[in-house]
Amino acid sequence: MSSGGSNGAAVAGTETEAGDGFVSGSGSERRVHIMVEYCEPCGFGATYEELASAVREEYPDIEIESRLGGTGAFEIEINGQLVFSKLENGGFPYEKDLIEAIRRARNGEPLEKITNSRPPCVIL
Repeated sequence: MSSGGSNGAAVAGTETEAGDGFVSGSGSERRVHIMVEYCEPCGFGATYEELASAVREEYPDIEIESRLGGTGAFEIEINGQLVFSKLENGGFPYEKDLIEAIRRARNGEPLEKITNSRPPCVIL
């Protein structure tokens, strides 16, 4: 076992120096960039901030940013791939589903579209 530990340290150092998309000190995690496009006049800015906060809490090193989108939009891309669309699903993503998609992206696994969505606010 002791020889495995020294090999692990050497490998981690190599990956850190190489800088080809790996997160420092991890053996297999890849860099992840999230872009959220949302409709500001619709009031979706607060939803973006809530989601971004949950993502940063789980993955402090994640790059997450936003841009303004069209009416009704709340679209999420991970590394350039659309993984969630409010325009298609009619609601907002569950945080746990987005966290799982990020985990998959960090591990280099294929991404699947998030199809579960929580309904938008309902006025009674």
